[in-house]
Amino acid sequence: MDTIASLFSFITTPVSWVIVQFHSVYGKIFGPDTGWAWGLSIVSLVILIRICLIPLFVKQIKATRAMQTLQPEMKKIQERYKNDKQRQSEEMMKLYKESGTNPLSSCLPILAQSPFFFALYHVLNGIATGSTIGVINESLLASARKAHIFGAPLAAKFTDGSAKVEALGASLTDVRVVTAIMIVLMSASQFYTQRQLMTKNVDTTVKTPFMQQQKMLMYVFPVMFAVFGINFPVGVLVYWLTTNVWTMGQQMYVIRNNPTPGSKAQAAYLERLTKHVTHHGKTRRRSEKTIVKAIVAKGRDRNEFERTFINGLTKAGLVAQADGTVVKGEAQAVAQTEDGVTATGAAKRQQPKRQSKAQRQSGSTKAPGESTSASSDSSASADSSDATTSLEKSDEPQDAKPTAQQAPKGGSNGRSRAQSGQRKGGPQRPKSPSKK
Repeated sequence: MDTIASLFSFITTPVSWVIVQFHSVYGKIFGPDTGWAWGLSIVSLVILIRICLIPLFVKQIKATRAMQTLQPEMKKIQERYKNDKQRQSEEMMKLYKESGTNPLSSCLPILAQSPFFFALYHVLNGIATGSTIGVINESLLASARKAHIFGAPLAAKFTDGSAKVEALGASLTDVRVVTAIMIVLMSASQFYTQRQLMTKNVDTTVKTPFMQQQKMLMYVFPVMFAVFGINFPVGVLVYWLTTNVWTMGQQMYVIRNNPTPGSKAQAAYLERLTKHVTHHGKTRRRSEKTIVKAIVAKGRDRNEFERTFINGLTKAGLVAQADGTVVKGEAQAVAQTEDGVTATGAAKRQQPKRQSKAQRQSGSTKAPGESTSASSDSSASADSSDATTSLEKSDEPQDAKPTAQQAPKGGSNGRSRAQSGQRKGGPQRPKSPSKK
């Protein structure tokens, strides 16, 4: 480990300097020799490093999304050239070049964080052995050796013997209990971070070997942390637990606000976005406009959750635009009438009033609002005239037969009506074609 630490000795001095600066601030609050002052100095170092690594984290997200998108194409290449490994590698590199992705981009935050991790380990190891390192002088070294976190010295390890622990002014039981709890928390946070990534932020419509590898790493990484954690000093465990908690929170934020398309997280996000947009009638944040713009640009390539989002906006009378904004649809434009009653801009089609059988047979074309009330004499005359008209019209159009069939000889008027298929009095029934 000394060889590895020496490789990162160029960063040991900056790391020790940052820790000392934070210690000078927290020492005035909690006391220079307390575990809170030194422990919070290490936590602040982690936060500072992770803030500086945010651009790399964003690049890691984009690289991971790109790799997930390329998984179907990569699987086709593997199946097509399964017997030619060289051609398979060439086609893979060509695919990466065309898409502008780099598989190593997803490992950038871990790789960039490694020098700080080994530099901190080297600093804490120097504190445990009583040797000055970086900007930590004799007085700071003595103060750090007195610092305890819940009874465990910063430089103590789970595997240390009782003699070494007693030299640091602590008991072996306290050291092992504290380190065991921190190792469990460190492994649990790592497991939860990987699990929420696999269960919530993975496209469920694509089944690739990449997903199986991620599931395997979900169980392998916590075991690795538990195995290596017993050899880490308490200060390094504080560092690693803090960075795991930061990663977990950062991952939760990304999953909630920028989920992977086709994942369960996207379904939950679009459901929240639908309620928000329909309530306010517009997209208010820049991130919302970016999501809506990407969904509109996909067109027919939208997944199930994106189609549900567009349909939800349509039902609410809203239309998503190509620039990510949302406007009211034309069919739902509201206008104010003269009497103060709101009405939709698109007038509804009015259905004609249904007429009675007598009106249909008599050819009456009265307007729906026309008054039908009249005196008894006028109504009687109207009924007689309608009956006469109906008799004439019902006999004329359908029988294009000889006149002998229209008026049979020797029959009365009522008989002739009965023979022609007409009813006595009242509305007449139209002739059936079968009786022609």
